[in-house]
Amino acid sequence: MINPCAIIPIYNHGAEAGPVIQALVDYDLSVILIDDASDSKNAQIIDEYVKSNEKIFLVRHSVNQGKGAAVMSGFFKAHEYNYSHVLQIDADGQHDTDDIPTILKLARENPDAIITGAPLYDETVPKGRFYARYISHFWVWVETVSLDIRDSMCGFRLYPVRPVLDIISKVNLGRRMDFDPEILVRLHWAGAQIVTFMTKVKYIDGGLSNFRPVKDNLYVTVRHTRLVFGMLVRLPYILFRRLATRKH
Repeated sequence: MINPCAIIPIYNHGAEAGPVIQALVDYDLSVILIDDASDSKNAQIIDEYVKSNEKIFLVRHSVNQGKGAAVMSGFFKAHEYNYSHVLQIDADGQHDTDDIPTILKLARENPDAIITGAPLYDETVPKGRFYARYISHFWVWVETVSLDIRDSMCGFRLYPVRPVLDIISKVNLGRRMDFDPEILVRLHWAGAQIVTFMTKVKYIDGGLSNFRPVKDNLYVTVRHTRLVFGMLVRLPYILFRRLATRKH
């Protein structure tokens, strides 16, 4: 039996988050909004969501800390409210909320697993972003010595809370866009099962993206460098566990 909630990191996507929040509430999920120091206009919109429904909660950062930091704040609040699982989804409407029942069903069937989306893109995807993702995917495959994580960057995923909090307590995780690939790698190192589902992802024409190509790619590159060295230290254990699993 799982007791899930949803978390949405928000930075200046107040209006765009509305349909996402409504879809989550319609599927009977409590929603934790993490306002990562949005401007006053967007903060006011976010406040209205919280006032409109008792199942919507708010964590607010006074200074912008990045997506990873916002997601971690959401995990702390979910733990405080005794939720067992967290469904993470972006605020900008890229993710297909029709797949929420799918991800919840997979979580009920695999309560100890991480359920993560692998995008099915349409023609709206920027080609630079599309191909750049595969650089990160390649390094994740190297770092895990496997192809278990099909997509390392999709922000539509569901985690059990306790294993994530355990890693947060021990590791200085990436606080920006580098969080999403790193947490999957570290959960994989810890022996977590990764379950993937295919999901449509669309890029909104004229939409605001919080991804900063130079800075965020630099953060991701530095994080992957650290993870590669971490993999080398763990390689004997990773291979031993792989052999032990095959014997069984």
